[in-house]
This record gives sequence, C-alpha cells and structure tokens, in this order.
Amino acid sequence: MTICALNREHLFGEIVDGKIRLNKTGKIIQSVWSELPQNYQGVNTDAFVVMPNHIHGIIVLSSVGATPCGCPPPGQAQGPAPTMSLPDVVHRFKSLTTTRYRKSFLQDHSQQFSGCLWQRNYYEHVVRNEDELNRIREYVLYNPLQWQYDRENPECIQDNDYEKQWGDFEEKIFGERIIQQAGMSVVPDVSEDIPV
Repeated sequence: MTICALNREHLFGEIVDGKIRLNKTGKIIQSVWSELPQNYQGVNTDAFVVMPNHIHGIIVLSSVGATPCGCPPPGQAQGPAPTMSLPDVVHRFKSLTTTRYRKSFLQDHSQQFSGCLWQRNYYEHVVRNEDELNRIREYVLYNPLQWQYDRENPECIQDNDYEKQWGDFEEKIFGERIIQQAGMSVVPDVSEDIPV
C-alpha cells in the first residue's frame, strides 16, 4: 500500500544521499507502523519506508481465532475470528499517526493543529506470488534511491529517458551481472497502482 501526506506536503523528513532522514513526524509514523502487529491480532508488517511525503508498506493479513466450537457459551462467537481488512488497518494507522502528530504539534507550537495529516485515500495492490512480493519489497526498500527522479521531489532531475534511469537504478542496486543472470527487465515489473 501507499499512503500520501495531505496535499503531498513534505512532512516526514528528507532524502540525503539516497537515505531517508526522518524528522519527528517521520519517527512517529515509523513507530506506529512497527507497533501494528502488537496492537492488532492477525496483522503483520513487511517491507516499509517513510518518504518525505508518502509511505510504502506491505501488510500481511491472516485469520485469527480458535477453531469452531460445537456448542459455545451464550454470547460467544462461533468459528475463527475474522481478520481485520486492509481498509481497517489503514484507518487505524492513519488515526494513530494523526493523533500522535496532533499531540506532538501542540507541544511544539502554540496554535492548534487543524487539519489532517494524510490525504483521503490510499493505493493498494494485492500481492499474488513470492516473485511479485520480492519485487515489491525491493521497490519499497530502495525507493529512497529513486527520489532524485521522483516528480514529487522539488529538486527532481528532469529527463525524458526515465526507463534508462530505472535501468541505472537497478544496475546500482543489483549490479549488471546479477541483472543479466536473473533475466530482469530494465523497467521493473511493479504494479501500475503503486505510484513512483
């Protein structure tokens, strides 16, 4: 999933030499992400990165609960408890980060925080197999290296040959020999609904 800051403002930190330097807000977001599995049964986290104005993360949802009981006590649910849905997880993530941000904002400023931290919706993509999972993990983890070419970056390097930039990016990460051995394409096979 990808969630963008309201109006895509750069609220979470900055990219320096291909690495994210989180500010106070970015650290709040990182902290809430890492707490999701402890706070919500059936929710696990995978690759995650905070960018200056958005986040990318992989959420793994699983069923939880006991096996069905022949005759449960009155008022007890029957069967396994359903897992949280992705919209539930995103809603709670946004709520928790916004609440902590609001408290932090009030400590640092005399005026009241009036507004939202996140834009209204989010991007999602269902991962279908292990290869796709690994490609998306790589995309997420190496996203800060792409920042120099990201159109959300005010100092973006403008170049019409974006596919070549992606090729250079992959070569930088994997090395030319590994790319050739793996038969990887120059342009990564990443779902179109995950924005660059």
